[in-house]
Amino acid sequence: MMDFQPKLSLGPVLYYWSRETLLDFYERMADTPIDIIYLGETICSKRKSLATSDWLALAERLATAGKEVVLSTLTLLEAESELKTLRRLCNNGSFTVEANDMAAVQLLEGTAFVTGPSVNIYNNRTLTRLAALGLRRWVLPVELSRETLADMQANRPLGVETEVFVYGRLPLAYSARCFTARAHNLPKDDCQLRCLDYPDGLTLSSQDNKPFLTLNGIQTQSAHTYNLLQTLTDIKTLGVDVLRISPQSMHTDKVIDIFHRCSTEQESLTEGMTRLQRLMPIGACDGYWHGHAGMNEK
Repeated sequence: MMDFQPKLSLGPVLYYWSRETLLDFYERMADTPIDIIYLGETICSKRKSLATSDWLALAERLATAGKEVVLSTLTLLEAESELKTLRRLCNNGSFTVEANDMAAVQLLEGTAFVTGPSVNIYNNRTLTRLAALGLRRWVLPVELSRETLADMQANRPLGVETEVFVYGRLPLAYSARCFTARAHNLPKDDCQLRCLDYPDGLTLSSQDNKPFLTLNGIQTQSAHTYNLLQTLTDIKTLGVDVLRISPQSMHTDKVIDIFHRCSTEQESLTEGMTRLQRLMPIGACDGYWHGHAGMNEK
């Protein structure tokens, strides 16, 4: 019997891409071995390349192509208009919703939902409480370690799947301020949509010229790409159900192919790691998984 194979998911696009870029991207993703695709704007409501109706239409097309589609919500809500959009997503009636803050969890109570990595599930009491509200899959917060995950998996509520962020720049923090606008000496309310100029975010270096963080509007990310491919065997042993790949502006289809081939043992982890190194914008990190500083690489 073939060993259990976790599904592969594609997280929501975290950057501001044009309408044409987004539609072309998802047309290509429909032809990859990805199982689950998360859709929607999670960072800033000013990013309106696609309207809510466009996201829903795209979800229908991807579902027809055989993908499980999940609609992702904003992580930080600041206006009534954003709450209105949130209600519409939560009441869409067709697709599961990924809640990225507790307001969405409240609206989704009584229905099956997913929580994203920004929802602070740090122990089994929280996981059990949310499962009672309708949680069916949770994404491990990126700052938690392998040991914490092992403890939580041992007492995970029945019927709840676990998803782990295995590849992409780490979503670290969110703020009411827009750091990309500030970098251009622009106020947030008149940002001139400068995020469009940075399809993988704006890299911030330390005083000694080492890449440190990435600015993505109100979101702060790691500069290095989190990569857990070399721990894939261990992740399977822990019973993780879904492996999440976060989109980047180039080579996402190749990244998916590497994880798929390594997961199904068509390619060795050593070969996969060598190929992945060439696809990362700066370099890799995996410190959080090992309980160390996040920017470290084992």
